[in-house]
Amino acid sequence: MSTRNTPPSSWVESANDPTSHFSLLNLPLAVLRRVDDEGEYGTLATVVGDQAVDLLPLIESGLFHDCQCADELEPIFEDMNWTAGPISQNALTEIRGVLQRFFAAGEPGATSKVGGQQMRRVRQKCLVPLNRADWYLPATMMNYTDFYASINHATNVGSMFRPDNPLLPNYKHVPIGYHGRASSLVASGSVIGRPSGQTKADGQDAPTFGPSQRLDYELELGCIISEGNEIGAPISIADAEQHMLGLCIVNDWSARDMQAWEYQPLGPFLAKNFATSVSPFIVTLDALRPYRIPGPMRGPGDPAPLPYLQTDAPGGFDISLQVALRSKKMRDQGVEPFVVSRGNFSEMFWTFAQMITHHTSGGCNLIPGDLLASGTISGKEPGSRGCMLELTWDGPPHNDAAGKPRPRRPITLPSGETRTFLADGDEVIMSAFAQREGLPPIGFGECRGMIAE
Repeated sequence: MSTRNTPPSSWVESANDPTSHFSLLNLPLAVLRRVDDEGEYGTLATVVGDQAVDLLPLIESGLFHDCQCADELEPIFEDMNWTAGPISQNALTEIRGVLQRFFAAGEPGATSKVGGQQMRRVRQKCLVPLNRADWYLPATMMNYTDFYASINHATNVGSMFRPDNPLLPNYKHVPIGYHGRASSLVASGSVIGRPSGQTKADGQDAPTFGPSQRLDYELELGCIISEGNEIGAPISIADAEQHMLGLCIVNDWSARDMQAWEYQPLGPFLAKNFATSVSPFIVTLDALRPYRIPGPMRGPGDPAPLPYLQTDAPGGFDISLQVALRSKKMRDQGVEPFVVSRGNFSEMFWTFAQMITHHTSGGCNLIPGDLLASGTISGKEPGSRGCMLELTWDGPPHNDAAGKPRPRRPITLPSGETRTFLADGDEVIMSAFAQREGLPPIGFGECRGMIAE
């Protein structure tokens, strides 16, 4: 049908645009929100060109009946839930192949046992313009773990609070993470309420309670688990990627003033559990295969990972990311979102395979739908920092010649407004894509969230 890196041509004309993020080599997994006379419901979906694709008409037409992995697909199709049961990489590859054949250019029914006339009706019924589509979370996520896999982020934040010892000695030996709150995972586009909690300003004798004044975003990628493991049965580094459904964008909102007071000695709590936004599309490993790179990124003096975390497989991903900000005033004036940072996932210190292996190494059981997030993705350059805590930091060094912390450098928006942290009405738009010369772009779509006014 095509060479490995050349998208098949499609009867969905927009998918043939070489700049499209959703050619037939992508086909992300999603859950589309539909509405009928009986109310709203979700259906399994994908994206082709500028069209969202409702997979229910395809399933009902019998398009997947001859799949060798039909037993795996039955509970998923029955519940309209990509994580209703374990799904193997073979099953994901088979779904991808069926969809590529269905959307390939040619006479309807030419590559299917379903007749051409019926297939024409299915074609018409399954498409929804992408700009009119509404989405649920892409999977049922029962557990959430947030990691700290960017050494640049860890070094920057450490420099703010420990200028003489920014990176703690365990960082290069163990993937650091904490268990988050799955109940407050929200779909892209959700309005985020400003959280309240305890804060303690420098010079105060006691904390006070009230709304956070230092609300921040965190640019992350997430890995969703496809197949779990039994309790007490760790997942080896060699098998870790067999347990990955795919990757998505995550915005792990953070109340920095609350976090600074409460995180010692046990770590994040109210500062992180009020909301975490997740993008609607899961990009599969099959789609990302041409964009794999070696990982983790280690320097000459860095220690080698312990044997259970070592692998020769290319564990990294060459994925470009950006964050844009749009204030209420900008929306009122019709001003487009303003890009505040650009970065790349290639600079991470730990890979998702290592996170999965370490997560289960003590006997913890993962289940289908579990979300593992990378932690804030930051590069070496100031313009690639993945949160406002870093982006508006006038460092390194953190302190001036007199030893006092430097004041923050505000971001100036096209409207003339300035920001050191997020204001009410601000909208944060995160996006990601993989692209190399000679290869089509593979898009992740967007992860949006707006702070309540």
